[in-house]
Amino acid sequence: MINKYNLLMKKCIKLAEKGKGKVSPNPLVGCIIFDDNFRIISTGYHQKYGENHAERNAILNSKEDLKGMNLIVNLEPCSHYGKTPPCADLIIEKGIKKVIIGMQDPNPIVSGRGIKKLIASNIEVITGVLEQECKELNKIFIKNQTENKPFITIKTASTLDGKIATTVGTSKWITDEVSRKEVQKLRNEYDGILTSAKTVITDNPSMTCRIKNGVNPVRIIADRYLKTTPDLKIFEDNKTRVIIVTDENLYQKNQKKFPEYVEIITCPIKNNYLDINIMCDLLYKKGISSILIEAGGQLNNAFIQSNAADELILFLAPKILADKDGINFVYGEKRNLISECNNLIIKSTKKLKNDIMILGSFIKTAGETK
Repeated sequence: MINKYNLLMKKCIKLAEKGKGKVSPNPLVGCIIFDDNFRIISTGYHQKYGENHAERNAILNSKEDLKGMNLIVNLEPCSHYGKTPPCADLIIEKGIKKVIIGMQDPNPIVSGRGIKKLIASNIEVITGVLEQECKELNKIFIKNQTENKPFITIKTASTLDGKIATTVGTSKWITDEVSRKEVQKLRNEYDGILTSAKTVITDNPSMTCRIKNGVNPVRIIADRYLKTTPDLKIFEDNKTRVIIVTDENLYQKNQKKFPEYVEIITCPIKNNYLDINIMCDLLYKKGISSILIEAGGQLNNAFIQSNAADELILFLAPKILADKDGINFVYGEKRNLISECNNLIIKSTKKLKNDIMILGSFIKTAGETK
């Protein structure tokens, strides 16, 4: 029985993933309704923020009477009125007899209440099916709800000796076309993409999502000295928000004119740099629940040492640059001991055409690293 529930939960997760890039700040949710013989009656997933939740879509998609049927979903059904009515109420109304849940909702408004409501209506509830996989699916939502902060991923591509560019800054192309397509998929999954003013000025990137039906992330520039200028490519697409984060004191003295869709956020300085944690808080208040960082070694390191980075995605190319002054994907102050390393847990590795895609989760230190 458990194995069959596991198989159905994996299908729920696959359904939920269809909502990537479209449901933020809501969670990714998939739902399946089935009978006692495990015949699938209907399916549904949360397709777009503000629209029906997965359970409601699965119920609406059914052409059969659902009384006495079973429902499986990767996240606890909601019990409160938000953009849509409570899913728990609809499940009760339709006479569904059993609900299998992957994980409890981390949202304090919901957490456990949906389950209690179902049990109070004599519905059998089973929880914790593929719980870790369900938590991994909604790691962004979990951090948002438990910490009120954006989920931060550093994305980088390097040679085997850790270089992202030559001494003179040449970086095209370290990785192959398959890896670059994976990057476009990532951009579609994050609310914002953040880089430094130096990267914007040196590389003049567009920072857009170039996949079919993809959604451009909000483009965010960490620009302490307000060096970027309105003629750069990153400002060309006026349909996508651009946010510049700059020194609150400097901005009062140097108010450059940017297009009206460009928003300026001022941030205090810490350790001679924009205060990373305050910047993250400011961006979260602007509705940015997840950020993909595509930057150079200094900014990458600032996020790591501030304990703000959650994950690292490294595209490792089978190349050795052997340039002693080449640019590293992360660099900071001199260290003398290996024990001073920032540590990660490798969550997955994926062989692409020529490159390897490595996903690691940062082990957070007790406090902000100095």
